[in-house]
Amino acid sequence: MDHASLLSNAAALPGAQDVSPSFERYTTEVVLGDLWKRPHLSVRDRSVITLSVLIARNQSADMPFYLNVALDHGVTPGEISAMVAHLAFYSGWANAMAAVDVVRAVFHRRGMDATPFASIDAGPHPIDEQLEQRRHAAAMHKFGQVAPGLVQLTSDVLFQDVWRSPELSLRDRCLITICSVIATAQTAQLAFYVNRALDHCVSRAELSELLTHIAFYSGWSSAYTALAVVKDVFESRPD
Repeated sequence: MDHASLLSNAAALPGAQDVSPSFERYTTEVVLGDLWKRPHLSVRDRSVITLSVLIARNQSADMPFYLNVALDHGVTPGEISAMVAHLAFYSGWANAMAAVDVVRAVFHRRGMDATPFASIDAGPHPIDEQLEQRRHAAAMHKFGQVAPGLVQLTSDVLFQDVWRSPELSLRDRCLITICSVIATAQTAQLAFYVNRALDHCVSRAELSELLTHIAFYSGWSSAYTALAVVKDVFESRPD
């Protein structure tokens, strides 16, 4: 089934027509009928982006539908498993725990066994040790007096372990993190991750389309707040 047919099947929202016909129309015509077909992002990427927002905001009602879209369009169970672990660090443990219950139910209905998802033959993603040492030293200088444990865990666990784990590509981890940062209005961290995304093969066109997509799932204000930061990053870097 192609993505247009799949999304069309979900367009009839139970009860939406009775409560808000305009909402039902926007969902059918604009979101599922147009947004998901736009160029510069695949349905797979849009699935990753949408799930990242839903997990980060603990919005589980729509999660089963988008999990099925993701699984039907190239996101593997192992990648979804890794997304939950990654987002635990960026949106909080409770949100990740809530997502676990929803993901488990979808996997069960599809006859999937989660046990082998954590194992993968590939080694960890490489890291620029000098760059990471400079980042860690700068963070320790700035915040070490306040929360040395947090600064050390950021280096040892977040960047040396989570980000290097091969269950997700670095490109996917960038997309997921940017979505979480925008969805939770943590824009002070956004420029760092937008630069990281550009360094890991996310194009400007893809980031532009990410902002367009996320406006529907995180809200227009979230997208416009992020837009100013992304614009500054684009202007600070050579083409």
